[in-house]
Amino acid sequence: MPQTGNELINADIFSKSGVSEGMSVGDLGCGNLGYFSIPAAKLVGRSGVVYAADILKSALEAVSHRASQEGLDNLKTVWSNLEIIGATKIPTESLDVAFLINILFQSDKDDLVLKETYRLVKPGGKLVVVDWLKISAPFGPPMEDRTDQKQITQFAVDAGFKLLEEFSAGPYHYGLLFIK
Repeated sequence: MPQTGNELINADIFSKSGVSEGMSVGDLGCGNLGYFSIPAAKLVGRSGVVYAADILKSALEAVSHRASQEGLDNLKTVWSNLEIIGATKIPTESLDVAFLINILFQSDKDDLVLKETYRLVKPGGKLVVVDWLKISAPFGPPMEDRTDQKQITQFAVDAGFKLLEEFSAGPYHYGLLFIK
């Protein structure tokens, strides 16, 4: 049995988003394993940067420690509440790619999270959203906490993003790819 919801995601979000050498990437709501932050830092290389943002300082400490162990000095942790527009200390319009993976189900202000993300992504930049499908499963968040894919798409479009693609991110997750 997988230990985290992120281990259930089988879509190659890095190739979908085009993450490559020299890019600036934001893993917004990174969690304590750096499940996407660490591989992203390896992909962008020394000429790129990955911002691992989370509201939990303990998660950021764990990701920072793991990055240090793996010799990744291009990963920067950012303590932030993504529900507050302007609070995330990442330069405005600086991200080539932003990830919101398995975090929207934890918020009741998804519209604000998407507006804050829009602020951070540069024109032409991409956003990848992956979250839990509203289906019954023996694990994962309660059904009432899972986000509605259509509603998330509408919030993203309202924030200014354009939907490029809907994709399956595994048996329990949906994926959305947007461009600014």
